[in-house]
Amino acid sequence: MSPARGTSRTRSYDPAKTRAAALAQFEHVRAAVGQLTPDQFALPTRLGDWTVRELVAHLAMAVGSVARNLRQPVPPQPETALLDWPFATAPLAAGIDDDTRALADGNDPVELLARTADEFAEALPPVPGDRLLPTRVGAMRLADFLVTRCVELVVHTDDLAAATGAEIPYDRHALATTTRLLADALAVKAPGGSVEVRVPPFAVVQCVEGPKHTRGTPPNVVETDPLTWIRLATGRTDWAEALDAAAVSASGERADIGGYLPVLS
Repeated sequence: MSPARGTSRTRSYDPAKTRAAALAQFEHVRAAVGQLTPDQFALPTRLGDWTVRELVAHLAMAVGSVARNLRQPVPPQPETALLDWPFATAPLAAGIDDDTRALADGNDPVELLARTADEFAEALPPVPGDRLLPTRVGAMRLADFLVTRCVELVVHTDDLAAATGAEIPYDRHALATTTRLLADALAVKAPGGSVEVRVPPFAVVQCVEGPKHTRGTPPNVVETDPLTWIRLATGRTDWAEALDAAAVSASGERADIGGYLPVLS
C-alpha cells in the first residue's frame, strides 16, 4: 500500500481553479523566459548539471505532458492517488533527465514554451476533471494531475528565478496548491498529531507520532512562509540552514522535522 492509500488526508481542489492556476503560472514562466538572453540560457541551475535551457525544457515537458497523456487511450482504472505522487517521482529521475536533455537539444526554448502553451490550452476545456489519463507514475484523474502540474510549475519557477535573478510572479492559487499538497505529503510521511506545521496563509497540518494536541496553543509548532516551506519540502533549502537564517521557527522538543525532509525529491 502506498503512503497515501487508506488515509483521510487528501483535501479537495477545485478543478477549474487548478486549471486556471496552472495556465496562469505557465504564462508567468513564458514571460520571464522571453526576456532571457542567449547567455542566460547557458547559466547553471541548482538542479545538478542542468542549465537554464534544460530547466526550461523540463517545464515545457511537465506542462506538455497533460496534452500528450490526454491523447493516449483512457486507462481502465486509477492507479495513483494525488498523495501518492510526491513519493513516486524519485525512481523516475533518470528517465526524466534523458527526456529533458533530448527536448532541450532539439528545440528553441521560447518557441517550445509557446507551442506547449497552445497545446495545453486547447486540450483542457472539453475534458472533465474525473477523466483518467496515463502518467509516468500510473493512471491518475486529470484534476489530480493538474494539481501536480501546479507543483512542478511553482517549484521550478523558483529554480528559474534563482538561476537567472529574474523576478517571476507566483499565481496565488498555484502557490497555495503547492504549499498544501507538500504539507499534506509531510503529514502522510510522518503521521501523528504531536507537531503542528503552519504555513500561513495556506496550510496547517499536524504530523509526527506522539501526544496529540487538542486545544489551546500546541506544544510543538513549526512555522514558515510558503516559499521557504516549498524549498524545505523539495530539498532546495536545508532545515538547519533555514533555522539559522530565521526563515523557519520551531518550538517544542518534537518540533525538529528535519529528518522528514524533503518530502519531494
